Amino acid sequence: MPKPAYRTAELDAFREAFRGFVKGEVAPQLEGWEKERKVSREFWLAMGRHGYLCPWLSEDYGGSGADFAFSVVVCEELGRTGSMGLQTGVSVHSDITVPYIEQLAREEQKARWLPGCASGELVTAIGMTEPEVGSDLANLRASAVRDGDHYVLNGQKTFISNGIECDLIVMAVRTDPEAKARHQGVSLIVVEEGTPGFVKSRQLEKIGQHCQDTAEMFFEDCRVPVDNLLGAEGQGFRYLMSNLQRERLMIAIAAQVAAEQILDKTIPYVRERKAFGQSIGSFQHNAFKIVERATEIEIGRSFLDAIIDEFIAGEDITRRVSMAKWWLGDLANRVAYDAVQLHGGYGYMAEYPVSRDFVDVRAIPIYAGSNEVMKLILSRMMGLADD
Repeated sequence: MPKPAYRTAELDAFREAFRGFVKGEVAPQLEGWEKERKVSREFWLAMGRHGYLCPWLSEDYGGSGADFAFSVVVCEELGRTGSMGLQTGVSVHSDITVPYIEQLAREEQKARWLPGCASGELVTAIGMTEPEVGSDLANLRASAVRDGDHYVLNGQKTFISNGIECDLIVMAVRTDPEAKARHQGVSLIVVEEGTPGFVKSRQLEKIGQHCQDTAEMFFEDCRVPVDNLLGAEGQGFRYLMSNLQRERLMIAIAAQVAAEQILDKTIPYVRERKAFGQSIGSFQHNAFKIVERATEIEIGRSFLDAIIDEFIAGEDITRRVSMAKWWLGDLANRVAYDAVQLHGGYGYMAEYPVSRDFVDVRAIPIYAGSNEVMKLILSRMMGLADD
């Protein structure tokens, strides 16, 4: 199989260095973070010190000026730890939220925020989802009313990754309730920790991804300087639709790695585990099941690597990344389901990592646009459904 263009010798060296960092400074802490329901701030600072946060940022702002491939490696290697929550938190910061600031902020805003994002001193989140608005972002209700040199924010956000620990949140809010089309009245505004009226209500209890903090938050007459607007007022929906392709690519990468690492640790188990005088893996049904999943994982890797190359080359990946997000998300869940079944009763025990995988991957078909929304997008692109 030809090597994808993005996999260079320089990237391989970076992977080895980051893998060593994960083994020495991250892996020993994972169980503690899972129990505490968050990672330590020292983790963020260590990632920053070594240049592993936002490596694509310009050196002017504390980054390395690397390309997107370095973010791919960080996502993959964190995923190989088996702690998807850790991977999610870093991706939300480095490759989902910070790109909005880098692309849309004025120079003064960049100088104020980006160095801290690269160093780990500022952890970021993005505020899109609301209690009654998930994938339907055009109908969000949180509002921002102009009052002199400030916007006054009111509303609620939920399921916000990094929500408790964040120092900055990029908020999607409605600044023009009278806009003819609902999506035309949306803007992006940065809210900083400590702003009066910005209330981190509670950390939500999830079935999986435990070390990644997920919050519910309220904005109660929260006064934010107009200078914290990102880009142009009323253009927020367009910005979101553009950047969601990168977010969905990160999730597709996470799904692929999850499938790979789950199968990698299941195969040795079924070779060693005995029942009825033979290894579990030698039963034809089980062997065929593993072969089927291994084949799908190979197909997924080829498809994903091609999309990564296309994204780095600046091509429009909307169609193919929508396919990858739903299909790889479903694949990760199929692999996790089969892995638990192949482990038998042990697969249902919390002490076995496969049980964590099972609940961690369940979120993939839900966030960043549910898999059903991905299929709707694709059906519209194929002329099968109305806009």
